[in-house]
Amino acid sequence: MSPLSKAAVSLLALAAATAPAAASEAKRAAFGTLQDGTAIEAITLTNGHGVSATVLTYGATLQSLRAPDRKGISEDVVLGYSDIAGYEKGGAFFGATVGRVANRIAKGNFTLDGKTYTLPGVNGRIANLHGGPRGFDKAVWQVESIESGPVARVTLVHVSPDGDQGFPGTLSVHAIFSLDEQDRLTIDYRATTDKPTVVNLTNHSYFNMAGEEEGRALDNVLTVFADGYTPIDADSIPTGEIVPVSGTAFDFRAPEIVDVRVRDAGDPQIRIARGYDHNFVLRGAAGTIRLAARLRDPASGRTLELSTDAPGLQVYSGNSLNGAMIGKAGRAYRQGDGIALEAENFPDAVNHPGFPSARLDPGAEYRNVIVMKLLADSPGK
Repeated sequence: MSPLSKAAVSLLALAAATAPAAASEAKRAAFGTLQDGTAIEAITLTNGHGVSATVLTYGATLQSLRAPDRKGISEDVVLGYSDIAGYEKGGAFFGATVGRVANRIAKGNFTLDGKTYTLPGVNGRIANLHGGPRGFDKAVWQVESIESGPVARVTLVHVSPDGDQGFPGTLSVHAIFSLDEQDRLTIDYRATTDKPTVVNLTNHSYFNMAGEEEGRALDNVLTVFADGYTPIDADSIPTGEIVPVSGTAFDFRAPEIVDVRVRDAGDPQIRIARGYDHNFVLRGAAGTIRLAARLRDPASGRTLELSTDAPGLQVYSGNSLNGAMIGKAGRAYRQGDGIALEAENFPDAVNHPGFPSARLDPGAEYRNVIVMKLLADSPGK
């Protein structure tokens, strides 16, 4: 072999040794059947650092998210059920993709191009919540593609017909879940319509960075990169105001243990929601991905950094968890056992001209990108 050939072989060997390993893998498996006999699948994305995410075709649901602590021990950090019966019968939207319009619509009514649409309530509420009683969280999504490689990815598809849950237009939705070797789980929501409609999609995972079986998520330390929030009325509908967080129980601009303020009965907003169930107005321009929140468990050293291109972040402190729902570890979930961080448009935006528009027209594409980066302290910290 010539010196030139030897040099070329050496360079190829060096490139192979230093190239990033295609360690991320996607696997699909059965996850039981619904009461009507429909088979549900689970797609698990795994990288080379002990991070994994399991996504169900039922509700495009994030069923599990495992992340290592400072000792390298991986635990599941999202609330959920161990079988499909739990998701079909249970409530709380654990890990689900919610839509066609996430969060609340006042009195279940909105007007679009001069026509008023009336939507069904949920659980006895007058307001429409998370798209209605048969929203996207109850749909069986189809697997369009699954990929392994430097990035493990699953793409799920759902078509919501014209008139579904009272909403106009046929909406075609993609939910793309991707896990990379930088320990980032990205959820990329995309939607198109054949006539004017309204859209607001998000993922409704509840986090506990200590591990979902540990309880007491309120001991997590929260930072929210927002200077304002939208107060609510007695029916948990935004008043239309944007109020500075400074000097209120909603000031998480510096890291704060959630439990410190969640019981502040002196704040009428906390009394209304029985804790946090409010939209924060994120800094920066909507449409650009920027850091929205950081959630950390000091004991384990696990941290979640959540970034998004959405305008708002709904922070919900699990106020309605009442012990009736049994989680994956066989523990009853109780109030404060999980914290939901829902990156989305503002609640009831369809009825507030001053809020970001939820309108989607034919020829345009709706996007909401949510990036969950998982971090751990160095050993000894």
